[in-house]
Amino acid sequence: MEWRQSDGVEWLAAGLPGARVAFSTRSAGSVKESHAPFAEALGLDPERVAINRQVHGADLAIHKNPLRCSFSPDNRGKEQRSGGLREADGHVLEAPGVAGLVFAADCLPVAVAGPGGVAMLHCGWRGLAAGIVARGAAAVGATHAAIGPAIGRCCYEVGDEVLAAFGGLGDGVADGRMLDLPEVARRLLRESGVGEIDSADLCTCCDPAGFYSHRRDGGPGRQAGIAWVEAGG
Repeated sequence: MEWRQSDGVEWLAAGLPGARVAFSTRSAGSVKESHAPFAEALGLDPERVAINRQVHGADLAIHKNPLRCSFSPDNRGKEQRSGGLREADGHVLEAPGVAGLVFAADCLPVAVAGPGGVAMLHCGWRGLAAGIVARGAAAVGATHAAIGPAIGRCCYEVGDEVLAAFGGLGDGVADGRMLDLPEVARRLLRESGVGEIDSADLCTCCDPAGFYSHRRDGGPGRQAGIAWVEAGG
């Protein structure tokens, strides 16, 4: 991954086979309010960015005909429309024409790519435990992945229920009650056949200047992970 910036907006960029991925910072503002500043900095049309209503599950929105889709950059207005958002925690993008966005403020934004396209996943502990990584990887035949900034083991103290959910992954995913969420994702990715994994290894909770953190602040601010299939990819 590498840092990039445009017009005062800074992000982490990752290249996956046939796809591009970007993880925002606070410099783009809260993408839950509007994703337009981030999309425009990336050179994307904000109206071609798909958003779900995230519910910490493992369902995916499949975009088979992206050129027929239309989306609003005004996230708040879209949420107010009856039936405006699908309940899902990931996007599967099979062709160019639309980007998939997930919100995060401690949870992991994870992109996986392979011959079938790219999937952008919102991975909280519940979604990880429910199998969202395996579903996303299978949907695109994933060989490569990029893991964005998220809360680190340094700050993520959890209870017995959460620790038990990942006990089968072996030693090293937790230190006492401090769960290493990125390591959980890495192990689940490898179990799903993903051999190449690029990880930001940045803790959102430790960096108030760079990232929103729900655990640290309890506020509504959110970062984004965005992925899209490159034209010709």
